[in-house]
Amino acid sequence: MAIRILPEAEIQKATDSYQRPALLFSNPKNIYSRRAARLKALAENHPLADYLNFAAAVAEAQLDVLNTLPLAKDQLANQTLAQYVPLNTATWQRDPYWIKALHALLARLKMGANETVKDVIESLEQCSDDALEQMADALLAQNLSEQLADKAVFLWAALSLYWAQLTEQIPHGHNLENTQQLHHCPVCGSAPVSSLVHFGASQGLRYLHCSLCESEWNVMRAQCTNCAQDGNVSYWTLDNEMAAVRAESCGDCNSYLKILFQEKDHNVEPVADDLAAIFLDIELEEKGFARSGQNPFMFSAADTK
Repeated sequence: MAIRILPEAEIQKATDSYQRPALLFSNPKNIYSRRAARLKALAENHPLADYLNFAAAVAEAQLDVLNTLPLAKDQLANQTLAQYVPLNTATWQRDPYWIKALHALLARLKMGANETVKDVIESLEQCSDDALEQMADALLAQNLSEQLADKAVFLWAALSLYWAQLTEQIPHGHNLENTQQLHHCPVCGSAPVSSLVHFGASQGLRYLHCSLCESEWNVMRAQCTNCAQDGNVSYWTLDNEMAAVRAESCGDCNSYLKILFQEKDHNVEPVADDLAAIFLDIELEEKGFARSGQNPFMFSAADTK
């Protein structure tokens, strides 16, 4: 992995990372509140308004659990973290906290849920901890069965809440060692949900946003975020070519990922705007491109390997 997380002893010696940060760490409270508000705004007059409002309710539930049932601050005590992908989902030993967070999320979301959602919630409530752990393993590995697909949003919401809080506890110094292998998150190894071109202090810089731990990492613009080739990249929209939300496709690897522009709309949010632009996904997939990222509110058994 090209971005190395620096131990505490090295952070004071590093200066380059702070001038043009290769890695940005999220503030979960801000993330969830902004996401919920954006989803509600996008739901107005949207054909999928009910689902966008459901997604907003999930984000609000994550914020509520974050405030009422936070992860203990000593999770990394006495642990030696790898300097590359320190919270790698493939090797990290999960704390039972994530299951407690899941049940707290389910209890909150069950209130006012329709019958379909309530049935899924109740089926998860009846699962043993071992069964939940097995489902989490499969979900993180993107091995989705038909039975798991309808539960994935709830499981991912709890896992993401856990990983986002873990990320707050690791050293935040980092060093960009090269620009190779930047498709997956340098913190947890998960796929991005979309990319975001910032404005303000980081005007014009493009960052991929992690679908799990909510970290963001810098990737050069005008190159494929999946294979890093730059000779066959195209941009697609459903309305005008200067839209705030576009799809960036690559003719070399036949993949695509959404790219959001804050200068066009200061309120764009990586998960919410990606989800609301689902009709753009349909268009790209009809043209033969495969999505290279993962939205935490779009899971399908078609992803089964």
